Amino acid sequence: MIRKSHSPLSMSPEVADAVADHAPVVALESTLLSHGLPPGRNLEVARRLERTVRDAGAVPATIAVLDGVPRVGLTSAELERVCAPDAGLDKLSLRDLGPAVALRGSGATTVASTAALAHAAGIAVFATGGLGGVHHPLPGADVTWDVSADLGTLARTGVVVVCSGMKSILDIPATLEVLETHSVPVLGYRTDDFPAFYLSASGLPVPHRVDDPARAAAVFAAHRDFSDSGVLLANPVPAEHELDRATHDRLLAEGLELVRKRGISGSDVTPVLLEHFHTASGGASLDANEALVLSNADLAARVASELAR
Repeated sequence: MIRKSHSPLSMSPEVADAVADHAPVVALESTLLSHGLPPGRNLEVARRLERTVRDAGAVPATIAVLDGVPRVGLTSAELERVCAPDAGLDKLSLRDLGPAVALRGSGATTVASTAALAHAAGIAVFATGGLGGVHHPLPGADVTWDVSADLGTLARTGVVVVCSGMKSILDIPATLEVLETHSVPVLGYRTDDFPAFYLSASGLPVPHRVDDPARAAAVFAAHRDFSDSGVLLANPVPAEHELDRATHDRLLAEGLELVRKRGISGSDVTPVLLEHFHTASGGASLDANEALVLSNADLAARVASELAR
């Protein structure tokens, strides 16, 4: 956990004022922008995300590390830098923040590092697309040791993460088991079926359901009395942008086979699988990704507003 008293982070004046005034603020990650969306579209989505948060009554705080400084709330120029095709930003998980700061590096923050920096800045709500999780085992293995740092960070970081479940390329049942082990509450937003990123339903039940932002905020407020862990609020992809299930399953099978043939492992797996989805779906998965993250930003802003009351 980052200690605020020793934190080198820099907050924009707008975000700092909002946090000081206990006004609603929503953290936004930057890996989605620099590594998850194509150039041009990423900047458009970045601006739409911030506008969506504002329209719903909160202050957006996009987070990245630039020249060794974790920045919470980016200027327009900094947002353009993060989205530039030649930005050359590293992908920074929580383990990478110390080296990036000490070596004056620049990088985009993942779910894990964004959650940690948001918490250090006093921001309680974070909107993203999909949570990382447990990967499927590699050939010849019964289990996998490839588990996203997102899960461990959420287990010890008191933020609400609003997402559309785990990325559907992951082992969702195993990921939910890890969250249960770490006592992270999992809430379904207006659904009893845990969402699966591109798909609105995974076929797995959510432990708890909430039907409005006020109830989600109430759960988080009550949870903080008993635990330092975060809360996962799973918001299904808008129905009109959900991928066809048969197409999704075919693309996933093709992507996993591609990973196996190339011998890809570790942090390189997710980008390869997502890129296969983007190209082989003719852009449909990109449309779904954009729609779900905008929906999550809107919901996060409404939850943040309820927490600020």
